[in-house]
Amino acid sequence: MQPESSLSIITGIETLGLVEQNIAIIGCGPGGLASSLFLAQQGHNVTLFERFSEPKPLGSGLLIQPSGQHILQLLGLLENIKQRSRPVDQLHGVSVHKNRRALDMKYEHARHAVSALGIHRASLFTVLMDAVLAMKIPIEVDRELLGVKETETSIQPVFAGGLEGEKFDVLVDASGARSPLATGRIRKLSYGAFWATVDMPGNHKVMPNALDQRYWHASKMAGIMPVGINPTTGHQGAAIFWSEKPENTASVIDAGIEQFRDQYCRLWPEAEPFIAQIKSMDELTMAVYSHRTGRSQTSTRLYHVGDSWHCTSPQLGQGANMALIDAGALAQAVERAVSLEDVSKRYRRLRSFHIELYQLLSIMFTPLYQSNGRFLPLFRDLAIHYFARLPLVRSFITHTVSGVLGLKRPK
Repeated sequence: MQPESSLSIITGIETLGLVEQNIAIIGCGPGGLASSLFLAQQGHNVTLFERFSEPKPLGSGLLIQPSGQHILQLLGLLENIKQRSRPVDQLHGVSVHKNRRALDMKYEHARHAVSALGIHRASLFTVLMDAVLAMKIPIEVDRELLGVKETETSIQPVFAGGLEGEKFDVLVDASGARSPLATGRIRKLSYGAFWATVDMPGNHKVMPNALDQRYWHASKMAGIMPVGINPTTGHQGAAIFWSEKPENTASVIDAGIEQFRDQYCRLWPEAEPFIAQIKSMDELTMAVYSHRTGRSQTSTRLYHVGDSWHCTSPQLGQGANMALIDAGALAQAVERAVSLEDVSKRYRRLRSFHIELYQLLSIMFTPLYQSNGRFLPLFRDLAIHYFARLPLVRSFITHTVSGVLGLKRPK
């Protein structure tokens, strides 16, 4: 008999789901790890595959929005996450050349007020990976996916070096934006960002418990965000970021850390206690972003989660949160379906509208904060400065950033 799953226990809904399936999950990011936990809890045989020799996180800080926190709560991991993170009560930004508000949002204005959680990606990864190891879910490393072989009765991953995995009933692709299985046209975005993690200074004038940013029109953006525990030092930490065009990466690195710190502090003098901690350009990582909306699955045996389905600018802070929501929705679809065809229909029904909405919002709002133009940032500054505190506008912004606008929550 298939064991009763966590989702059934929480919702009290009888499981209609498929009989025990053999499931391959490609990628050990948040979406892949969360998918493996949900599906293993339902009693399916899950195997994780990772292209690196050791699973590891990439990047610095992120915001776990209320939408993502709901999924972590379903997995029983939210309290552990809270111990490693820091509440972020608001998003704040100033356009320095006119000293106008360019970003102004408080989570207390949401219908169900829940602060975001600033966390280092390594901390989120550790909590999810520890849960995977506790469930003894097998992980195969050094498996770079190249493609799949599919028949009417199975799907088989094909890896670099001519390696072929065993045959599975279902494959979940959570291997990220560069997945060889992803569909849809990918478009490189004009701006990326340099990231680093530092300790939270004991004395500073940056807004506490906030994602705080400074802008020069939309061509320069500096930001600081609390991330809870800094995994490198064990102290309270902060993520710092600086927007930059990818083609300028080499020249910024060659100019050296002194010029980087000087440029950052000229835009935001109060950030000096944070930026002074960065001693070398080697401590900064350049992240490059892309936009694509593909298909949720390419067959009834192959499903996409996270960036392999939809990737975009992190401007709304939704990447990891969207991957977690995908994982919960796919698990709910599997749990309640009576066939693989039924899984496809349920998964699309749960996720398509929300994803398409946020992809559209990203296309609309990203140029307001990262572009070379002058009219769009002027429009942004005037709109946010004079209208963002109107109740209707305030509610729209808050629910959009919280990740709950148009969302059908996995239960």
